[in-house]
Amino acid sequence: MPFTTSKSGSVLIVQPEGQVNSSNAAAFEADLLVELDKGEQRIVLDLARLDYISSAGLRVILLLAKKLKQAGGALALCAIQPNVREVLEISGFLSILKVYDQKSEAVAALE
Repeated sequence: MPFTTSKSGSVLIVQPEGQVNSSNAAAFEADLLVELDKGEQRIVLDLARLDYISSAGLRVILLLAKKLKQAGGALALCAIQPNVREVLEISGFLSILKVYDQKSEAVAALE
């Protein structure tokens, strides 16, 4: 699945594009785990360009959050599109994850 990464200080910003579903979630998870293996401990998922997320995508986010917490790091989500926000809200993710409206807020919270 296409996504871009950038750095802001010690924070890695990951911006997935399109959809995270059962056909691409495993590859997305593998790519994120590579970043953890490189030593990334603070990650912002910028969801401004994510149109859809399935339960497989939710699992990837949950796995990432758990692995970062175990490593003493943190995960934040930002710029969530309304339809993706609805899925995250129904699944209870908004109550267990750090969520910000703006990327700058998310980055500042993790630095």
